[in-house]
Amino acid sequence: MTLLLVSVRDGREALEAAEGGADIVDVKNPLEGSLGAGFPWVISEVRSLLPPSIPVSAAIGDFPSLPGSASLAALGALQAGASFVKVGLRGPRTRGEALSLLRAVAGAVSFWGRGEAVACAYGDFERVGTLEPFLLPELAAETGVRVVMLDTAVKDGEPLTSFLPPPRLREFCRKAHSLGLKVALAGSLGEKELAELVGLADILGVRGAVCPSGREGRLSGELVRRLKEVLGAGTEVPGR
Repeated sequence: MTLLLVSVRDGREALEAAEGGADIVDVKNPLEGSLGAGFPWVISEVRSLLPPSIPVSAAIGDFPSLPGSASLAALGALQAGASFVKVGLRGPRTRGEALSLLRAVAGAVSFWGRGEAVACAYGDFERVGTLEPFLLPELAAETGVRVVMLDTAVKDGEPLTSFLPPPRLREFCRKAHSLGLKVALAGSLGEKELAELVGLADILGVRGAVCPSGREGRLSGELVRRLKEVLGAGTEVPGR
């Protein structure tokens, strides 16, 4: 089954997402970028409003190569109530820098004693100058991170599939799964893209697709419900 992750800005949106059927509610601040960090008090509010059966994830930023800062941000998100902490590899330009950043976030999770780190690379890496995303599964496995994610760094409406078409994403998922990792895909995904990718990744993430006026606008629970229906229909299609 492919799970639906819905990114929210506050408690009100979290309730809308949950009522629409979101499997994971993700706290982020769209004004600060692709993985813009939300505030700890918002994470805490969202966690308190949702039933324990719905995990809360939190973005901690499109991070530069600052491992210490990343570890503190991750710990803060975990203490506030997140079960998953998502870090974007925006700053690292070398394998060594990426490993240092991921070890720091994974170390914060280990120190806290529960939760999961999520390492995110960018499908539009060529236009923003970030690491090649197919390096991510090996980097994650080496550092103890068990969830990898692909997103888009620039939010201009171009979906992830414009930069990495489904066959390439299938290759990425196959590589990650062979290393025992779970895979999340996001990046301006709409109904069409979700229908193409359902069953391929473990988690599909959305924000703009459930906000009628764009990713910086308010979330619609009805649109969340519609996307859940798309995923439900897709899981029944043989050969997906």
